[in-house]
Formats: sequence, structure tokens, C-alpha cells
Amino acid sequence: MTSFFSPYSHDFVRIAACVPRIEVANPRFNVERTLELLHQGDRERIALMVFPELGLSAYSIDDLLHQDALLEAVEEGIARLVAESADLFPAFAVGAPLRWENRLYNAGIVIQAGRILGVVPKIYLPNYREFYERRHFASGAQVGRQEITVAGERVPFGVDLLFRSIGRCAFTFHVEVCEDMWVPQPPSTVAALAGAEVLLNLSASNITIGKAEDRQLLCGSQSMRCIAAYAFSAAGPGESTTDLAWDGQGGIFEDGLRLAETERFPAGSTMAVADVDLGRLRAERMRRVTFGDCGRNLNVTPNDFRTLQFSMDAPEEALSLRRPVERFPYVPSDPSKLSENCYEAYNIQVQGLAKRLQATRTEKIVIGVSGGLDSTQALLVCCRAMDKLGLARTNILAYTLPGFATSEGTKGNAWALMKALKVSASEIDIRPAARQMLQDLDHPFAEGQPVYDVTFENVQAGLRTDYLFRLANHHRGIVVGTGDLSELGLGWCTYGVGDQMSHYNVNASVSKTLIQHLIRFVAASGDVDQATADILHAILATEISPELVPQDASGQIQSTEAIIGPYALQDFNLYYLTRYGFRPSKIAYLSWHAWKDAASGTWPPNIPASAHRSYELSEIKRWLRVFLSRFFTSQFKRTAMPNGPKISSGGSLSPRGDWRAPSDAGPQVWLEELENNVPDVEPEPSGSVHQQQGA
Repeated sequence: MTSFFSPYSHDFVRIAACVPRIEVANPRFNVERTLELLHQGDRERIALMVFPELGLSAYSIDDLLHQDALLEAVEEGIARLVAESADLFPAFAVGAPLRWENRLYNAGIVIQAGRILGVVPKIYLPNYREFYERRHFASGAQVGRQEITVAGERVPFGVDLLFRSIGRCAFTFHVEVCEDMWVPQPPSTVAALAGAEVLLNLSASNITIGKAEDRQLLCGSQSMRCIAAYAFSAAGPGESTTDLAWDGQGGIFEDGLRLAETERFPAGSTMAVADVDLGRLRAERMRRVTFGDCGRNLNVTPNDFRTLQFSMDAPEEALSLRRPVERFPYVPSDPSKLSENCYEAYNIQVQGLAKRLQATRTEKIVIGVSGGLDSTQALLVCCRAMDKLGLARTNILAYTLPGFATSEGTKGNAWALMKALKVSASEIDIRPAARQMLQDLDHPFAEGQPVYDVTFENVQAGLRTDYLFRLANHHRGIVVGTGDLSELGLGWCTYGVGDQMSHYNVNASVSKTLIQHLIRFVAASGDVDQATADILHAILATEISPELVPQDASGQIQSTEAIIGPYALQDFNLYYLTRYGFRPSKIAYLSWHAWKDAASGTWPPNIPASAHRSYELSEIKRWLRVFLSRFFTSQFKRTAMPNGPKISSGGSLSPRGDWRAPSDAGPQVWLEELENNVPDVEPEPSGSVHQQQGA
């Protein structure tokens, strides 16, 4: 199943933003450098390459653009590119000055497999400050449904062109030129509404202080507004520095995400390469219905464009994925971004709870504190909410409710935390009530037999919730839930119990992997003293366990991740299934690329050791199978979940928010897709798939 290891089998298309070294007014030299990058693109199986504006002549040649000898040399160069690309894989767009009906146009020429597909003229010609393009060029604004002769070939010419690859590598792209992106409504906006998924910009764009950031902002925002990929290539080494300078900035953006960027101020030719996720873009366009509404409101249809088709077969050989894939999609690896996310998530939780207390005219909170991650974060949120409302923390009635398997370590951490946070702390031993209930049920445990089944577990879990709700009645408070997003996704919660049911759940949209960082955020925030921070770190170091079953003879505790899988993998699966609706084989492919190698030392501080390990494809497939089985069969629990604020764009599982699904759907379709399309054996290490790039 070699094709599994090709990104082209998972809705990716490989794109390059190219910056060749050039010589001013030397088309032959410039064609040579372009061909060098094209051959490199062919070796790397790049499907689409974009080159700079006027790259065959150079941009900074001023009145030399009106020299017949130069223009004829440019056309000879185009003819050579056409001939020598016949057996190359990539489609590509190059920039050149072209004559048509007694006018000169700044144009992008699209070439594939030895033929010119079409020519797109630049619309907006800057004539301000250092720019003087109207002296030389005519605008292509009114050019449509026309043809032009280039290198002896009659080809479509106009601003009404879309280019569509058909076959196993299907995608649609559009071309615009430099200034076209800097105007209030770029031509690519309408093209995207008409179906273009990849937007190319051939640019020259000289460099001044701060302009590189402006380009990134424009490219990123255009890719986000258009829900598209945007590839931008600017002129680089070799342009004339008579009055200007050039930094050769090229980049590739996808729905606001910067995937790759060239080295700036390079000495020689360079290019940025990335695998664009067409599946992600298509899923977003389908979900974000206002995208289609915008096209209808502007009366944009595919008929407004001439769609030029070409055939391109997707490579099936093993290739390394050329894009970053976060191991923790709910937790960015960039330290500054992680800090900002934690700040926002924590305050969303606090604001949500504070509003609920105000709305219900409630001044008291009842919460169960186990000494585990979830109840710790929930208690921290409760304290901050009380502070925000000007209420005493003693209004938080916190209870530890030890059962048959509660360890001294977690119980001790629970007590230490409650005392450190100065809440009203109490303990209720649920074991006598649990024994009575088990006896009433004629359960073998009541007769001294070590039977630790689901009834044994849920009697304890249920009693804890019973106590908390009755305590809330007694003290005129509300029960704050503690269960997190990961547990809800996996169904690792008991229906009608505190990790599934409460009056309000502050953790409902927070993944297990993010909760750990939220606790670290509070510990490092300065809002707690060092002693409290030490308690929080002790809780973070404790193995995750429901503590409902006593240790076995060897002292082994009931490990959550040994049963339902590593939260690192399961959060990854949850994100891509619910956020984008990816099929299991694609989720497995992305997970394998994220986790197949041990992580480098570039992760933020305090990342747990488990984040640095690797997983084989067989492990990833095994735990994805577990996830799919549990996710679908647990929908009935999510259908009845309490209110809680949405935290991240990764989504929530609230039936009133991001996730509406029937409780009776089964996982068969997803499991079959997983089994049919994900191999159990990885390729040999010598394969190119193991060349880690772009991660």
C-alpha cells in the first residue's frame, strides 16, 4: 500500500514559491535558472510552481522593456521553457512582458507538460512613489475571452482564466500579478468564489523596512478570506539596485496559516515548498456557508471564467510530507502562542462561570476535588471567578470523596490544594454508602469477593455525584463539573455522573492535553504562591487514573491511558475527526507524520516526557480504532451534556454548538475505511518518506 505514504493520496498538492537568481535584461540566463528550479521541482514531485513577475526579462529594466530585441529574446525563452518542460511533472507560472494589439502587458504565462495553457495580464499597474509601470504597460482589466500568440502558439489570454488539473491530482488555481494583491478587492477573491483553491501571485516587490511583514499579512489574510492556498514569489538576487533593493521573499499560506517561506536576501536561487491540504480547504468552504453566500451575492459563477483543463497524475511513491503538523493540535508548540492560548482559555472559563453565577443569582459553588488534573483546573477557575465577582473563596464548597481505590497521594494533593486556595474544604468517605448499595444490589464485592466490574466502579462515581448535587441543594449552590473534552470524546465518563453531568462545566471544551498547560500557566502566572505552584506541579506529575479499582497484586494502578489510549494520540484523532471531518486513513497519515520520530528539543518548557516519544503506524492505527469505536457509541452522553463555554477553534462537542449528531450512529463506515486504507507495516527506512522536511 505504497500510495498511503504519498501526500497526494490524502488530498495534498505540493506547491513551490520560486525565486531564481537572474541577470538584468538577460532572458537566456534567466531561463537557465528557471529550468534549474523546474528540474528540482520535478525531482521533488512538485505539482505547481510560481516564479516572479517579469522574471524572464527582470523587473527593474525600465525603458528596456520597449526594446524589440529584448522582447523577442523573452519569447524565445518561453519557447524553450515549453519545449524542455514536456517531460517534467510540474505545472508552472512564469512572468514576462508580452505584446498584444499594439500594447505591452505584464503577464503571467502558465505552462504544463510542454504546452502553454494560458496567459494572464496584470490588472493594477502601480504608478506611485518608486513605481512607474503605466509608462510601459497596459492594464489587463478589460481583457477577457481573448487569445494571444506566444512562441508561435495561439493560447487563451485574459483575466478570466482558471486552470484546473483533472485526474488523480485534481485542483484548480488562479494567477494574479503583484499589485493585484494590494488593492481592496484582489482579482483572486472572485476567482476563489468561482472555484479556485490555489491562488498564485507573481511579484517583483522591492524591499523596504517593514515590507516583508506587510506581504505576510496580505498573503495570510487573503488566503484566510478566500479559504484558499496563496503562493507568492517576489524578485530576488540579480535585480538592478540602481534605486531599489530586492529580498526574494516567497511564501505559501493556507487559510491564514504560513506553511513555508524562502530565505530572504539569498545569494542564489531558492524556493519554498509546502504540501497544501486541499481537503482542509474544501471542508472549510463546505462548512462556512457564508463563503458560498458571498459568491451568490456578488453574482460570481464558474461561467464568469474560462476554465482551462490539464491532466496531472498524482505520484504514488512514498514522499515525506512537506508541511508542519502539530503533535498537539489543541496546544501550539510555539511558546508565545501557547502562553497566549492559555491566557485566553483560562479567562474564557472564568468569564463563563462568573456569568452563570450572576445569571442564576448564586453565590456558592459545590465541587468535587480528586487531586487529578480536571478537578484541579476546575477549582482554579472557580477561585478566579469568585475573585472576579468580589465573593469570598470560602463560598466554594470543595469536597474530596475518597473511595475504595483512592490513593493517599491524590487525596493528599486534593487536601493540600484546597487548603492552599483557601476554599471551604471537607471530606466525605463514600465507602460506607457504596458498600450498602453494593449489598442492596447483591453484588459479589459485598460478600468479600474482589469483583471490580462496571457496577463496582459506577456505584462509587454515582455516589460522588449524588452527594455533590444534594450538597448544592442544601447550600443553595451549583455543582461545577470537571469532565474535559477528551473524556467526552472517548466516552470516558459515566452517564449522569460528575464528569458528564453538572449544573455547569467549565472544562467541557478543554482537551486533556491543554488542561495540563492551563495548570502550568496558573502555576507560573504569579496569581498563586510558590507552595501552591509546587502542589500544582505534583498533581501534574501524577499518572492519570479514575482510581475506581484497587491496585493489583503487583501494585499496578488503574491506568486510564492503558485502557483508552494515550491522550496525545486521542486528542489528535478527536481534533481532525470533529474539526475537519477527515477520513480515518488521512488522520492516521497525519498522526504518523507527527509522531513517527522522537521530538526535537524545540518544544516549550515543561512539556511532559510523553510528548517527546514516537509511535509506530501500527500503534497509531490500533488507538485510532479504539477512538472510533468509543467516539460513536458515546454520542448519547454528549447529547445530554451541561452548558459550558467553547474554548478553541478546535471546537466543542456541545449538542447546542459545534457537534450535532445522532446517538444511534455506529462506527462501521469509519472502521472499514481505516482497515481498508491504512497498512500495518511502514516502508523501509531507506525510502524517501523518512526524509523529514517542513515539519
